[in-house]
Amino acid sequence: MQITEHIASLSEEGRLLAAAAEQAGPGASVPTCPGWQIRHLLRHTGMVHRWAAAFVAEGHTAYHPDGGEPDLDGAEVLAWFREGHRHLVRSLEEAPADLECWTFLPAPSPLAFWSRRQLNETTVHRVDAESALGGPLTPVPAPRAVDGIDELLTGFHARPKSRVRSDKPRTLRVRAVDTAATWTVRISEDPPQTVRTAGGDGTEDVDCELSGTAEGLYLTLWNRLPLTAVTLRGDRAVARLWTDNSAVTW
Repeated sequence: MQITEHIASLSEEGRLLAAAAEQAGPGASVPTCPGWQIRHLLRHTGMVHRWAAAFVAEGHTAYHPDGGEPDLDGAEVLAWFREGHRHLVRSLEEAPADLECWTFLPAPSPLAFWSRRQLNETTVHRVDAESALGGPLTPVPAPRAVDGIDELLTGFHARPKSRVRSDKPRTLRVRAVDTAATWTVRISEDPPQTVRTAGGDGTEDVDCELSGTAEGLYLTLWNRLPLTAVTLRGDRAVARLWTDNSAVTW
């Protein structure tokens, strides 16, 4: 995906999140984030948007702490969220291609990193907001889902802070049946190592395979859908290593 595609999709995802939050109401429970209500979701995501926008707009080249979550509720927190989302989109749209600022995952450029990261951040939390309504979720196109799986597997969980570990080496394959993408995840006492391949079911013997649409895998790997949303073959305990330990926390 191109940076302009990421930014355009981020703009739409933020609008969808706000619309679902408004419809659900600030006190609605968020099933995909136990213990959260819509007000908590808006405060968190709005804080992340402002934090990210500061790196892009102000050019911080070292880590800069977030500004905290506001003590807002109801219509005020929804308006605050929308304002911060618009500021983030505008900051990315206006940033130079050679932007220099701090990032925390490998990427072709800081602008590519923040556009992609905030798109996935907002998409996952849009799903959270829509889950509060109990109806169907807005689809995630397969190319975007594949890109999001890449970020999660080869980015987030390649970091030392990943808790997906096993004393006994295990191998998990993730196969998107509606695309040519397959990922092989090696789980050990060290951070997971992931290799993506194209085409085929994979010839290597693995302990467990998760297969399904790219969207289904994306939301399952982000723990927004249960394992039953995809097809599991092999040792379920390996899949549980992922679901029980892969949550990305602030």
